[in-house]
Amino acid sequence: MAGGWTRDGAVQDQIDDTVNDAVAAARARLAQGESLEECEECGEPIPPRRREALPGVRTCVECQSGRDAHIRHTTINRRGSKDSQLR
Repeated sequence: MAGGWTRDGAVQDQIDDTVNDAVAAARARLAQGESLEECEECGEPIPPRRREALPGVRTCVECQSGRDAHIRHTTINRRGSKDSQLR
């Protein structure tokens, strides 16, 4: 059930779009190609099991943890209500 001027199913469409955007962003961050044997940031060896588990890995666990801590998530306001447009 939609409210106001929105059509039926509009809220679910917004939820689906948000989830699809998050999945696409996560896939874009996945490493691709051949794994490095040494971390590109610190030069430490990358364990073979990590290279097998994540094809295309370029950093050690410690450096990747640091990178992941700095990921910024952006959101798109899909609600379109007058109240949200004024913010």
